[in-house]
Amino acid sequence: MTRILMAFALMGLLMSCGGDKKEDKKEKVTIGGAKTEKKKDDSKVNLAISGNDLMQFDKKEFKVKAGQEVTLTLRHTGKIDIKVMGHNFVLLKQGTAIPAFSASAASVGQESDWIPDGGKDVIAHTKMIGGGQSTTVTFTAPAAGTYDFICSFPGHSGLMKGKFIVE
Repeated sequence: MTRILMAFALMGLLMSCGGDKKEDKKEKVTIGGAKTEKKKDDSKVNLAISGNDLMQFDKKEFKVKAGQEVTLTLRHTGKIDIKVMGHNFVLLKQGTAIPAFSASAASVGQESDWIPDGGKDVIAHTKMIGGGQSTTVTFTAPAAGTYDFICSFPGHSGLMKGKFIVE
């Protein structure tokens, strides 16, 4: 009996909401406020690159504008430990010979995070990371030109390299 009474009460409520059919002009309401265009900040750029257990970066080229603030995130998508398959991102100054830099990096070792000569040939670099880890570095893009980037872990720069193009 209670269910029947509740059903009739609900029907009455629904019928009373219908009311007279007036042709009111309804405004379209947007929840969340007025739309505003996001202004693109050309002074900053976020980049991402991944390295895996097969000694490969997923990107071979980046393009940025001179003077931009670059935030680059490196992810190691593999599972192998940092001591066996560590990766970093090293942006070299123009004219730096990759084989010579890599040989020097191997000789300075882990104590210097595989960055030789206090980084005199480096524009920016991340720390070395192992499988499943990530790291970020922020730097100002250099003058227009083409720069090399590598992983400086011993033996990796032959495969893990690319071009950093500054326009």
